[in-house]
Amino acid sequence: MIRELHRIATFRGGVSCRRDVAGPLGLTLVGWTRDHPDEKLSLAFSGRAPDGFPEVLEDPTVDRIAPGRYCIASAPREWIIEARAIHLHREIATTFYSAIPPRPAPWSKRLFFRLLLGMVANSWGKRLLLTLRR
Repeated sequence: MIRELHRIATFRGGVSCRRDVAGPLGLTLVGWTRDHPDEKLSLAFSGRAPDGFPEVLEDPTVDRIAPGRYCIASAPREWIIEARAIHLHREIATTFYSAIPPRPAPWSKRLFFRLLLGMVANSWGKRLLLTLRR
């Protein structure tokens, strides 16, 4: 049988497989991807998980083989899952915050802490701070 595959995700390492019998998302795969190693990926299927599906998969790939049909392959097995939709979420916080330079502290705050540290460094400053504390 010739299938036209459309690659959805390629995971690396151990992937957690969460099953929910009562909810709308029957199966959710959570793990790290091969193409974006610093982004955690969550892939949820709106369909029932196959019987005998394991709790953890090693290096699985997910392909769309037809509308509403997906193949999850992890050596030495593969599973076909029927799902109305899939929901893909990438955790990009690490990548996002590494691209944004840190905001400098306001000058008033820098001046306040410079004066405070200067006072603590001297004995008269320590006495003054202790009297202000009371």
